[in-house]
Amino acid sequence: MLFPPIGEEGQHRLFHSRVAVVGLGALGTALSHHMVRAGVGYVRLIDRDFVEPSNLQRQMLFDEADAEEGIPKAIAAEQKLTAINSQTELESHVADLTANNAESLLTGVDVILDGTDNFAVRYLINDVSVKHGLPWIYGGVVSSRGMTFTIRPGITPCLRCLFPDSPAPGTAETCDTAGVIGPAVQVVAAFQATEALKLLVGDMEALNPHLRHFELWHNHDAALQGQKRDDCPACGQHRYQFLEAPDRSDSAVSLCGRDTVQISPAKPHPLDLEQLEATLSPLGKVERNRFLLRAQVDGDHRLVLFPDGRILVQGTDDPALARSLVARYIGA
Repeated sequence: MLFPPIGEEGQHRLFHSRVAVVGLGALGTALSHHMVRAGVGYVRLIDRDFVEPSNLQRQMLFDEADAEEGIPKAIAAEQKLTAINSQTELESHVADLTANNAESLLTGVDVILDGTDNFAVRYLINDVSVKHGLPWIYGGVVSSRGMTFTIRPGITPCLRCLFPDSPAPGTAETCDTAGVIGPAVQVVAAFQATEALKLLVGDMEALNPHLRHFELWHNHDAALQGQKRDDCPACGQHRYQFLEAPDRSDSAVSLCGRDTVQISPAKPHPLDLEQLEATLSPLGKVERNRFLLRAQVDGDHRLVLFPDGRILVQGTDDPALARSLVARYIGA
C-alpha cells in the first residue's frame, strides 16, 4: 500500500483479481508465489506433473518431502501457498492443458501467466487469450537466458505474430540439452509478475511494450519491438487452429528434461489405482497415494498412473516404446 503505483486502491483491486497460472514448474511456482504474497484474491493452479528430486534445484515452492511422496505439483503448490496467505482462494487442477479443456480452465480470470515449457501449450493459451480477450504474459527460460512479453489482445501483437510456427525440432536449445540455472528463472518470473501486477491494478501506461530478452551469465539484455500481423491466424484472421482441433486420439509426448513420455487419453477415463496396485506389485516396487500410483515395472522403466487415465512412462523418451510398455502392463 505504501508503493504509490499500487496504493490502497490498487491493493483492493488485487484482492478482487483472478489469475490462472499454467504450469507449476520453475516459472509457475515463482509466479504463483508472487501472486499470493501480493494479495491476489484468487489463483488457479494448473499442472499435469508431480514433484521429483530433480525439480528442487529451481522449483522453489517444493521440498524433499513433496518429492519423496510424489505429490502432484498443483496440489503441493496449493498446500504451500495456503500456508503463505490463507486469504487467497486457490483452485488446483491436476490436468494436462489440451484443446478439450483449455477454455474451461483458462477463462473466468483477469490474466493468464505462462509457466509452461513448450510452444504447443503456449499457442493454445494464445488462442484462448485472443478469442476471449484475456491478457496473458509469455515467459520462457533455458540455460541462463530468458524472454518475456505481455500480450493484450487487440492492442499488442499476439504470440503467433511474433512466432508464427514452433521452432523446428533440434534447432533450439532445451532444458534437455542446455539445463537452466535458478536465478535466470527468478528474473523471468519477476518481470512476468510485475507486468501482471500492473495489469491487475490498471496501470496500463506502465506496461512494457517490448519483447524482453536477456542472457544473465554474460550480461546481455535486449528489448525487441514486435509488430502485429494482418495475416496472423489468431489475432489477424481469428482462426484458432490449436483450440479448434480437439484431441480425438491418445497422445504420446516426450517431456522436457525428464527422460519421460506422457500418454494422455483423448477422453479421460478413470483408472482404479487400488486394483492396479495389486496387479503391478509382483513386478517391482509400487507406491500409491490418493493422487497417483508409481510402479517399477522392470529395471529401466517406471509407470506413473493418474486417476484420470494419464500415464507417465519414465526411463525413455521414445513414444513408441512408451506405448508398448503401457500396452504390456496396463492393457491400454
